[in-house]
Amino acid sequence: MSFSSFSKDYGERAFTSVENQFIAKYLPEAGGDAVRAYLYGLYLCNCAKTFGAEDAAKLLKIDYPTFVEIFSFWEECGLVQILSKEPLFVEYLPVTSSAGKPKPLRPEKYAQFNQDLFRLLQKANKDLSPYDHRKLLEFLEETPMEHQAFLLVVEYCIRKDGEKLQANHILNKARQLAKNLKFTTEQVEADLADFNNREKELSRIFSMLGIYRKPQESDYDLLDRWLEGGMEIGAVYACASSLGTGSVKTLDSRICELSAKKIFTESDAKAYLAEQEELASLVFKVAKKLGLKTPNPRPYIEEYAVKWLERGYDEESLSLLASLGLRLSYGFAELDTLIDGLYAEGIVDHESVREYCAARDKELRLLGRIQSICGVVKKSQATLDMIAAWRSWNFSDEMILEAAKRSESASSPLPYMNKLLSEWKRLGVFQPSAIPERPAATSPARGNDFKSEAAIAADEKSDRERFYAQRRRMAMRHAERARAIAEQDADFKEAEKILRKGELELAKATLYAPETLPEIQARMDAAREKREAALSRLKLSDRDFAPKFFCQKCSDTGYKPDGYPCDCYKK
Repeated sequence: MSFSSFSKDYGERAFTSVENQFIAKYLPEAGGDAVRAYLYGLYLCNCAKTFGAEDAAKLLKIDYPTFVEIFSFWEECGLVQILSKEPLFVEYLPVTSSAGKPKPLRPEKYAQFNQDLFRLLQKANKDLSPYDHRKLLEFLEETPMEHQAFLLVVEYCIRKDGEKLQANHILNKARQLAKNLKFTTEQVEADLADFNNREKELSRIFSMLGIYRKPQESDYDLLDRWLEGGMEIGAVYACASSLGTGSVKTLDSRICELSAKKIFTESDAKAYLAEQEELASLVFKVAKKLGLKTPNPRPYIEEYAVKWLERGYDEESLSLLASLGLRLSYGFAELDTLIDGLYAEGIVDHESVREYCAARDKELRLLGRIQSICGVVKKSQATLDMIAAWRSWNFSDEMILEAAKRSESASSPLPYMNKLLSEWKRLGVFQPSAIPERPAATSPARGNDFKSEAAIAADEKSDRERFYAQRRRMAMRHAERARAIAEQDADFKEAEKILRKGELELAKATLYAPETLPEIQARMDAAREKREAALSRLKLSDRDFAPKFFCQKCSDTGYKPDGYPCDCYKK
């Protein structure tokens, strides 16, 4: 390294010399990017700093493969010598009159071709740089493709790319055809006709999916993969139609699903998709009955719906069981467990399911009466099974309620009821009049024996729970009475039915038929107006359907949402 160097300011004021012969001979033949790359490389020859080819391409905003191709062009012209391509490293050669001439192209050979090419480009409002034009002519020099065939490729790319047309796109398509040994006008025309058909097919698919962009090369590749895999184009249309709206990726997933199930024909695809739509409808109905929202029904179809239907349960039976599940706060998993139990017992046909639900309904009604007497009693499958067991002991509802009355002061009413009924069964007592008097010492609430502080606290807790249960019942009765009055009105009842049905239709339409959403929404808006008019006529409002609790902090439970006792509970 020399002991001296230029200052930064001196370097910035220096000049890069360009030989006049380059400007006279080569600049007219080269495109703008080629000239920019040559000049920047020449400038870097005089710089001491290290600057790679990829960095230069990035700075000039030229993609790297094109950057390498440009210097291959300059090498053919004899202006540089490529010493390495990976990484790219070039040596600049002097511009002389005896060497470094562009590859000769006879103008008369391409006169008609150039006229036809410029005519096509003018129609498309496009223009090619001299460098790009030369690359097209060099391709024709290197391959036996007919000029008219190449012009068909240009016309195809203009129609496909529009304003985004680039010479590289034309060359890539032409090279692809040449690779497949398609050089004549007839061969190229036949191949492009196939592409035109694919374009029509993709346009129809895009229309079904609500996609408004032009098909890209990756879309053509996907369509080719589907059809080469044996899928009929009608089956592809059926999949796109079933989605309503979506992406090409979503459609690919649906078609892969059909392929995995060996479904390739249009008729088989339509049958399968119709079956899936019915299963989705079933899932939506069951979810609605359970009081749940399921934006995507597919996971529930595979895990639950298919199994239930295969076991012989019909849609009406599943709706009955889901309605029962709503009253027990069930989700899909709990409902599935219930159905597993029923299947094990042979309760499958609609009549047996209806009888089971009717029996459970009676048990739930009886449980409600027990809750009104004893206070807080958990509503669960285990509690209903206990009531069913009492009835299997031949106890009437009257006897069960009598046991509830005698257990209302107990800290745990259900176990005490079970103990009483078991004792009456042992004694053969099945009528209230035959119940023997219990000694005072055996009363669940009080006795002459000493009570510990824990027992006293437990009794106080039981008293408070009954107190709050009675408060909640009063609030609930007010709401239930308002609801009963409203449901006796025909207009209100009809509007409620439309709104419930509309929510299900909205969920389905979002996935399968978005074009029907405005119609469904308009129908629901009209039903809401009708419902409001009916409530106004009855002098009611939606607030009347909600319980009016004495304590708003705890909703008459004694405990706040954070789990701590409410102020009213402490009082």
